[in-house]
Amino acid sequence: MNEPGSAPRPAPVWRHESGPVPYPESLARMEAHVEAMAAGAAGEEIWLVEHPPVITAGTSAKPEDLVEPDRFPVLQAGRGGRYTYHGPGQRVVYPMLDLGRRGRDVRRHVEKLERWVILALGDLGIKAFTSDIGTGIWVEGADGLAKIGAIGVRVRRWISFHGLSINVSTDLGHFGAIIPCGISGHGVARIIDINPDATMADLDMALFNRWADAFDGGLRN
Repeated sequence: MNEPGSAPRPAPVWRHESGPVPYPESLARMEAHVEAMAAGAAGEEIWLVEHPPVITAGTSAKPEDLVEPDRFPVLQAGRGGRYTYHGPGQRVVYPMLDLGRRGRDVRRHVEKLERWVILALGDLGIKAFTSDIGTGIWVEGADGLAKIGAIGVRVRRWISFHGLSINVSTDLGHFGAIIPCGISGHGVARIIDINPDATMADLDMALFNRWADAFDGGLRN
């Protein structure tokens, strides 16, 4: 909350990329933006992107989780977590946020990311939840619990970047190249198999509308 008489903190700027962005390009741009934020030359931003097919490796990635290493490009991401897949039909969200004024609690930050997506999916008629199986967003699929959204963040000088991915119309067969997030025995899910009428634009709007419910409390000047 702002102190009486102080100027309100600006809301994050939302940026939407209309076409697929190569993963290395997004990574370089994120790094540059985080450096600018740390220098006080830029504010919080939220990017909504799609990537061409790629597998990204987090800092905990294990070689045995890479089932088909030659199927897609494999790139080091620098975020937390293990292997994940990004590709067309998947919404990737990069919130670059100042945790210095958002509580300096990384675990709480991840919980807020999860809640944000759960609320947004609820607006699309999809019951999603967290699970002790692993970090991320889960749904009840035909064959049991399945992950519909993955989370992997990195924090530098209390600025959080990287973020999350949500499967909308993704080719789920592409996840066969990895053991997603190192979790075997559970599948992956996508929005259109639960709500065939939902679109990427619907998800984007739900995320925008639910942002304040998950993140706007407890800000400090």
